[in-house]
Amino acid sequence: MTRLRALPVVAAAILLGSAAWAQSYPQRPVRIVVPYPPGGTVDVVARVLAQGLGEQLGHNFVVDNRSGANGTLGSHLVARSTADGHTLLLQASIFVINPLFLKNVPYQVDKDFTPVVNLGSVPLIVMAHPGVAAGNLKEFIVAAKAAPGKYNFATSSLGSAGHLSVEVIKRDASLSSMLIVPYKGSGPALIDLMAGQVHVMADPMPSAFPLVKGGKVKALAVTSARRVAFMPETPTVAESGIAGFEMVSWYGIWGPAGVPRAVVDRLAGEAAKAVRSPLAAERLSQQGFIASGEGPQAFSRYIGAEVQRYARIVKEANIKVE
Repeated sequence: MTRLRALPVVAAAILLGSAAWAQSYPQRPVRIVVPYPPGGTVDVVARVLAQGLGEQLGHNFVVDNRSGANGTLGSHLVARSTADGHTLLLQASIFVINPLFLKNVPYQVDKDFTPVVNLGSVPLIVMAHPGVAAGNLKEFIVAAKAAPGKYNFATSSLGSAGHLSVEVIKRDASLSSMLIVPYKGSGPALIDLMAGQVHVMADPMPSAFPLVKGGKVKALAVTSARRVAFMPETPTVAESGIAGFEMVSWYGIWGPAGVPRAVVDRLAGEAAKAVRSPLAAERLSQQGFIASGEGPQAFSRYIGAEVQRYARIVKEANIKVE
C-alpha cells in the first residue's frame, strides 16, 4: 500500500522536475537547421524567428543552412540529433510531401520527429522573367500553347508548394510540352529566373514579392483563393482559368523524436509569440505571411489533413515517384 501511495508522488516529482528544466531552457545556443540554401522563404522565416526567440529567451538561436537531397539531408541531421530542444528543424510543407513521391527518404516524419509549432503560411506568386510576353497567367497560357517547347517552369525543389502549383497549372491548362526544371532551393532558382535562364516559377511571397516590387520579375498570378490586398491588380490562379485552385506554403518547427513535452510546450509558446511580434509583422506580414502559432496537438492534426490533400494532388497530377 505504501508503495502504491508513493507512485503519484514520484510522478508529480518527475513532472515538476521536467517543468523546472523547461523553464531553464535553453541552456546553450540553439541551432535551427534550414535544409535549403540561404535566400529562400524558409531561410527568411528562420532568420526572423531566430532573432525573435533570441531576444525573448536570452540565448543565441543560430540558423544553420544544410541543403541537399531536396531538403532531406538537413532534416535527417535533426532526426539523429539529441532530443533536448537545442537542435531544431524549420521546414515548409515540402517536408511532409517528400515521402509521397521520393524513394528512400531516410526518415519517417510521423515517427522520427516531434511537431512543435505551426508558424504560419503564405500564398505563392506565379511570376515570369520580364522578357516573357504575357501580362498575367491567362495570357501566358495562351502564349505557351502557341509556342510548344519555348517556355519552361522552374521549381525551388521537387515536392514544394511551388512544384505542386506548377504541376496542377501544367495539367489543367494542358501545357504538357512545358518542362519543369528543379533547383536545390529558391535562391538559385530565382537567380536563374531573373537572368532569363528559366521563364516561369511559383514561389512563396517572402522571397518572391521583393523581386516583383523591384521589377526584377513580373507577377502573373497569386495562388491564394482571393487576391492579395497589396497586389490588387494581380489575378488569382483560379481567376486565370484553373477553377478551384488554391495553394499555400506553410512553415513549422520540429525537433527530433522524444523532445520532453514541457520543452515542446515552452518552445511552442515562445515561437508563437515571436511570429506575432512587431518584428515579424514588419519583416513578414507585408510579404503576405499569415502567422499561426498553433501548438503541437493542433499542428499534428493540421499535418495529417494536409498530407491527405497532397496525396490526392500527387495522384491526380500523375507525379512520378523519383
